[in-house]
Amino acid sequence: MSTTALPRVRASELVGRGWLNTGGRTITLADLRGKIVILDFWTFCCINCLHVLDELRELEEQHRDVLVVVGVHSPKFEHEADPAALAAAVERYEVHHPVLDDPELVTWGAYTARAWPTLVVVDPEGYVVAQMAGEGHASAIAALVRELVAEHEAKGTLHRGDGPYVPPEPTSGTLRFPAKAVPLPNGNLLVADAGHHSLAELAPDGETLVRRIGSGERGLVDGGPDEARFSEPNGLCLVPEDRREDLGYDVLVADTVNHALRGVALATGEVTTVAGTGEQFMVGGPENVSSDDGAPAGPFDPAAAYPARSVRLSSPWDVVWSETLGAFVVAMAGHHTLWAFDPASRRDGGTVRLLAGTMNEGLEDGPGAAAWFAQPSGLAPAAGPGADGSLWLADAETSALRLVTPAGDGVEVRTAVGQGLFDFGHRDGAADQALLQHPLGVAALPDGSAVVADTYNGALRRYDPATGEVTTVATGLAEPSDVVVQVAEGAVHLLVVESAAHRLTRVALPAGLAGAVLDGGAHRVARPATEITAGRLRLDVPFVPAPGQKLDDRWGPSTSLRVSATPPELLLEGAGDGVDLARDLVVNPEVAEGVLHVTAKAASCDVPPEPAPRGPDGEPEEFFGACHLAQQDWGVPVRVTGGGASRLELPLRGQGSGTVSA
Repeated sequence: MSTTALPRVRASELVGRGWLNTGGRTITLADLRGKIVILDFWTFCCINCLHVLDELRELEEQHRDVLVVVGVHSPKFEHEADPAALAAAVERYEVHHPVLDDPELVTWGAYTARAWPTLVVVDPEGYVVAQMAGEGHASAIAALVRELVAEHEAKGTLHRGDGPYVPPEPTSGTLRFPAKAVPLPNGNLLVADAGHHSLAELAPDGETLVRRIGSGERGLVDGGPDEARFSEPNGLCLVPEDRREDLGYDVLVADTVNHALRGVALATGEVTTVAGTGEQFMVGGPENVSSDDGAPAGPFDPAAAYPARSVRLSSPWDVVWSETLGAFVVAMAGHHTLWAFDPASRRDGGTVRLLAGTMNEGLEDGPGAAAWFAQPSGLAPAAGPGADGSLWLADAETSALRLVTPAGDGVEVRTAVGQGLFDFGHRDGAADQALLQHPLGVAALPDGSAVVADTYNGALRRYDPATGEVTTVATGLAEPSDVVVQVAEGAVHLLVVESAAHRLTRVALPAGLAGAVLDGGAHRVARPATEITAGRLRLDVPFVPAPGQKLDDRWGPSTSLRVSATPPELLLEGAGDGVDLARDLVVNPEVAEGVLHVTAKAASCDVPPEPAPRGPDGEPEEFFGACHLAQQDWGVPVRVTGGGASRLELPLRGQGSGTVSA
């Protein structure tokens, strides 16, 4: 691919409320002339955006003298528009590049972004050369950067040297963005200290540090408490007492950014990886399952159980033991599913299997195999009469509280509170009208009700299944991400993991556990609506494999497209699944506005080099090409007008698509 042959379209100026990681300086495109620029449109709630941050880290370090990554933070939730919350997120996720705060979506609109995340590549002369949506583009971007370096170095338009990034002042404290906590048998508390990439054991006061497990360096290393490494650990679960000796560990940890489950022996602090390979599961990728020799073992079978160390996981966020299922249930936030980990014994290593979810993002109830989730992030066993082994689930991106009930070898899923991907707020009352905002934690109260860490509302909320009512228990908390229920002498206290305040906080429940009824209003994701015409609408999702890759149809069709609408009546024709990345839709003229939901996937693989490299014996060397998956879920607000567009383009990977518009 030659970028010089692409349409020459100037990049739009970077406009927003302010900048982070620049030492207070405002950055313009003119300041970046001579550098390759990657604009990363992100929002800190989005797991796909967090994956992209991780994908860009290595590339950013390799090319820091010629490449500048600029994060354009375009918030989805109301809380994310708070500048203090954004500053905390930039610190939490160790963002080592300038970030533009774009709460009004000005720059988002200038580049006609339509999905989180969206990446735009700008060449050293200030022209847009590529736009791509979703995650999984690291190899494509790396190839493009190498190409641009060679081209512009030859032209004399590449300027090497330091970029505009200015690191913030480091912070210190016992905890740094703690995520989850669990009481230990000795009365202490074990905290997933995500910002310190370690586990912190605290005394019962919740403040005094007893010991730390993990070196504090980001990484995936097994060993003793001083050598072991984690990467943003979140969920914690005590192993059932009668299984600890056999398994050799007492606590199971959801080690989120390592895409792994880790076992911790409390007596020694020894850490062992018990599930996952350390690499991210890519939906549709045949390399997700490895054989004994480490080679890809074929496509993932959602009905199969696999050796626990042979399958890639995707951002496990929480984990809980289910006595009914005889397994740990894992909230796999990275691809919107629940998994079951059966540890079996130390000798055979156990198995993992998909328990529920289709890997599509949304709010759909029913049997586990058909249910849709959206970043499941908190799990807790239900309590009280009629619990029947059910689990409470905090489903973050749909701002929902859901109930997962074992049914045979699977589960049934039911939503208790929540409206979907685009509706959120702080509203108490009847559950079918109540609203949450990106909850990350949940716990069961002794009376059978559930208390939710309503993270982006800074509140604790209570749902009572007996009355179907939602109330507010506490407000004014700094991004609560987990709740531990403590009962002593008949009194119920809640130990709250206040993540953005870097502490644990005790909250006393009001008498009768009822809580107050508040109405802080309802909100919808605020993005400009795209005007479309009634009648026939052409939907195109252009995809071009990266240089050195081709579409991969070894395991079936290489592309897929799913289309639906809210309300469903918006589309008269064209909803459903297919393999073509283009489709003719028919829009209902009697529906004034709505949301088009589009899910697209495209699989590609590396092409063998020509001529084939040869070994010392002169024989061609065996080629092991990597597989790649581009995927994205769009929710496009639309308004039906007489003069609206008759074509909607959503680039999955556009190589120099000109106007970078959809």
